[in-house]
Amino acid sequence: MTEAHKNSSHSEYDFVVVSNRLPVDCTVEDDGSLTWKRSPGGLVTALEPVMKAADGAWVGWAGRPDLEVAPFHNDGIHIVPVPLSSQDIEEYYEGFSNDTLWPLYHDVIAPPAYHREWWDDYVAVNQRFADAAAAISADGAVVWVQDYQLQLVPRMLREKRPDLTIGFFNHIPFPPYGIFAQLPWRTQIIEGMLGADVVGFQRSDDASNFSAAVRRLTNHPTKNPAIEVTIEGQPTRRVVAKSFPISIDSRSFEELAREPAIQQRARDIRKGLGNPKTVMLGVDRLDYTKGIRHRLKAYGELLSNGSIEVGDVALIQVASPSRERVEAYMHLRDEIELTVGRINGQFSTLSHSPISYLHQGFPREEMVALYLAADVLLVTALRDGMNLVAKEYAASRFDNDGVLILSEFAGASEEMRKALLVNPHDIDGLKEAMMKAINMPKADRATRMRSMRKRVLEHDVARWSNAFLKNLAATRSDRHRRIAPLEMAEEVEWTIERKRVRKP
Repeated sequence: MTEAHKNSSHSEYDFVVVSNRLPVDCTVEDDGSLTWKRSPGGLVTALEPVMKAADGAWVGWAGRPDLEVAPFHNDGIHIVPVPLSSQDIEEYYEGFSNDTLWPLYHDVIAPPAYHREWWDDYVAVNQRFADAAAAISADGAVVWVQDYQLQLVPRMLREKRPDLTIGFFNHIPFPPYGIFAQLPWRTQIIEGMLGADVVGFQRSDDASNFSAAVRRLTNHPTKNPAIEVTIEGQPTRRVVAKSFPISIDSRSFEELAREPAIQQRARDIRKGLGNPKTVMLGVDRLDYTKGIRHRLKAYGELLSNGSIEVGDVALIQVASPSRERVEAYMHLRDEIELTVGRINGQFSTLSHSPISYLHQGFPREEMVALYLAADVLLVTALRDGMNLVAKEYAASRFDNDGVLILSEFAGASEEMRKALLVNPHDIDGLKEAMMKAINMPKADRATRMRSMRKRVLEHDVARWSNAFLKNLAATRSDRHRRIAPLEMAEEVEWTIERKRVRKP
């Protein structure tokens, strides 16, 4: 046991998740008190049963600057808030995470910015997260670190707590070496991730890109999927780097879609649009990686050349706000809104508008109603780690209807082969796919959707977390093994060996 572990005043937990955000959202009431509500994200849904079975803890930021909150329990999970100052948010989060790493990892669709002070704060904040996780982890605990904001945490944890079993999952793409090499701190990032025992990615190409960077930047031997990490004075460690495609809580989407009130809402949505023959839908964060401009261009050209008529076809574009203080996102919003305004101004009639643009987020119930209302879902990302909207659409379509147009550059394209796969940079190809979707016979739609639904329902988010944690358990030495052998079942069931006497 390390000195840091001995000196910890916190309770000890056998399973710890470390992510940029907590699994609960904070609201400040009028009287200044704080209330916490569970976040609706898929990661929370995937890990909740594991957390509760293991008496787990979640380390993350509460989502507000300069908020100091003591650890607390929420619905069976121990919550450990990590404070971020306004400067941290500007430099670590909006700066290095979202203005350096995000565009770099998404094929430099926008130019990354490299600032040394951003990097310095990224290091400092990652150390803060690592220290918080180390302080509450039991001897030999499992710690699962999430995503690109915390790529240095695995090594920091390894150095502080070599007894831990550490996993890391990268939710966004990992770029080819020719792009990754632009990063001035490329070696530090690779070494940081190699602190984990298992490094997970969305696609096999991402895992291959990571292994290629390891070969170019380090002396660690690689043999897919294993990397032998050799550090002087330490025993050689075997790191597994492979793909674990993430998914959704697919059953919950289907259950919502079967509710009569949701189905009535879907009918009301179509009626509000004038009951067009075809409703097309785009659902995205307002982000330059999502290809919103490309789909609007293709849709506008179909209107212009008379391939579709206003009144027959309507497009709903949901663009939820994202990183609105980052300059690139401000410019993108202006551009999208100008494009929507131009198309609507040119093609609207007194009774119909070609595009309904919604710059806001919606609760899950409304999203499922939109999925049921939409004949065609447009997922035209220029680069995307997975894109769970595509899977949500398939899970919701219990009627085996609807057509998915899916970018081949989204991770979901590797699993949802019966979608109409497109290169979103090819505007003519995108237009052809839109017309094919509009005119597709019902039998063809049903065959394609049935296949995609089977995949999404069988490979849900519980199966994703199960697969990752089973791989992580396999890396543990016998003397530290605390997760019993796991068996696949319809529901993930975790049995975690508990201490007979826990420390206070």
